[in-house]
Amino acid sequence: MRVLFAVSAWPGHYYPMVPLGWALQAAGHEVRVACAPSQTAAVTTAGLTPVPVLDGMDMVFLSRLRYLWDAQAGRWPYPWRPLHPLTGEEVTDLREFDFDRYVAEHTGQTFGALVRSFDAVVRLARDWRPDLVVHDPLATEGPLAAAATGVPAALHLWGPTGTHEPAEHGLDLVPEYPPGTFARWKVRGLDRDTVRHVIDPCPPELAPPTAARRLPVRFVPYNGPGGAPDWLLEPADRPRVCVVWGTSTTRMSGPRSFLLPAAVEAVAGLDVEVVVTATAEDLAAAGPMPAGVRTLERCPLHLVLPGSAAVVHHGGAGCAMTALHAGTPQLALTFAIEQALNGERIAAAGAGAHLPGHLADVPAIRAAVAGLVEKPAAAEAAERLRVSSSARPSPAELVDTLVDLAAGRA
Repeated sequence: MRVLFAVSAWPGHYYPMVPLGWALQAAGHEVRVACAPSQTAAVTTAGLTPVPVLDGMDMVFLSRLRYLWDAQAGRWPYPWRPLHPLTGEEVTDLREFDFDRYVAEHTGQTFGALVRSFDAVVRLARDWRPDLVVHDPLATEGPLAAAATGVPAALHLWGPTGTHEPAEHGLDLVPEYPPGTFARWKVRGLDRDTVRHVIDPCPPELAPPTAARRLPVRFVPYNGPGGAPDWLLEPADRPRVCVVWGTSTTRMSGPRSFLLPAAVEAVAGLDVEVVVTATAEDLAAAGPMPAGVRTLERCPLHLVLPGSAAVVHHGGAGCAMTALHAGTPQLALTFAIEQALNGERIAAAGAGAHLPGHLADVPAIRAAVAGLVEKPAAAEAAERLRVSSSARPSPAELVDTLVDLAAGRA
């Protein structure tokens, strides 16, 4: 069987698909990954075969655009203004960016990039002739390639947010396009209601909302390449708390969202062992660390969390799901709708806590982490979720389901 993966230009969106790619290859199936050129190295490093033919707008720009749109509509909850989509500086006036003018001046350029991307993936699918397409929620190229070649498609979720979130959340993971966008390829509309199969890595307690057929799979963490120091394997003499920060948060939400220094200060004030993992840039920006704090540069999170009493992160699905896999209580400090939903749902399951970023000062973070470490309820709930997650079919077991789907036996 030939399986075409289609992925968006942000590694965290397709990292949950990597173990499935490994399982397909191990079972003797061929896998190709349609991606943007910027993702070639990451896909190759993950042991998969990239086909860098996709195009489109930068994910950071799209996020800034959405945040400013929300602010103009009165849905911006923070006491500061969002970033200008183009300059990355905090706007002085919400009307500083003219959406109508931007659309008028850039529609041709933007739509041209999309057409090139759509053309390329359809051409790839018609030439390579996959039996199945697997794609992340934002990679519209996936369902387009499947529809244009008449093969099934499966959307692979990356965490506790689903394809059919309630309207009040204001979150649509699956992009929508104007009517007629795909007529060039003889395909009708593609939106969340045309998604027929969803690969869901979440335990039932966190089942993301969807109207599609759910294909359960066990979450297997892939956090990028890297190793871990030997001391992580040694039992800690005090509860170990990990602090990890997402590189995308500051670029999308601005410098006031850089909570790494506050999180470290808060946790270092407790009687715990503190381990910080972040990029070299973020570690430098955080400044000198308190005495006794250990730092790791880009260490894969799944190597750090076993044996940890708690983890503090920005609410991204990769961090949240890796913590669930390890059975580690977690505190999410969030600045975006999806991350906030992740944090809220894990907190509602009892396995963690959630603080909106603008309310996450040092005392609040310290109190939340102390609650996770000192009270057994969070650890017990996190362990229940770990057990529930581990009972789901492995990626290797999902392969048989996908073979049936491709053969029309589903």
